[in-house]
Amino acid sequence: MPLYEHVYLARQDLSAQQVDELTTQYKGVIEQLGGAVSKVEYWGVKSLTYRINKNRKAHFTLLNIEAPAAAVAEVERQQRISEDVLRALTVKVDELEAGPSAMMRKSDRDERDRDRRPGERGERGDRDRDRGDRRPPRDRGPREDRAETADAEATGE
Repeated sequence: MPLYEHVYLARQDLSAQQVDELTTQYKGVIEQLGGAVSKVEYWGVKSLTYRINKNRKAHFTLLNIEAPAAAVAEVERQQRISEDVLRALTVKVDELEAGPSAMMRKSDRDERDRDRRPGERGERGDRDRDRGDRRPPRDRGPREDRAETADAEATGE
């Protein structure tokens, strides 16, 4: 049977218990249609990069699924209908991760923090500094040359 990683985002105003109920409901659908859910990870409430349906945060949940394509399609269909689910993403994988996912591994985050220099920002770094590094040198036009010459003459250089 194919293997899938499925992540869905639930509205921020739901309680953790309601999100667990949604997860149980989706697990039931998969099991009814001949599949199995090997791992469920609740990642908690996280901030979204951009607003989705007026929500700035969402509950994130990961399901590792071993099921026929029809079972996954049915879960996705039910999530599209539900007002509680903002987004869902299913990815077919060759094999499922045995341990905790990257979102749950604290050691990876500690290593990233340790490798960072003091005062350095996250992975994207300081946006202003990065932007300047990527821009090609600007050619100066004749007006700027005249202005620089006028400044030098005024100061006596």
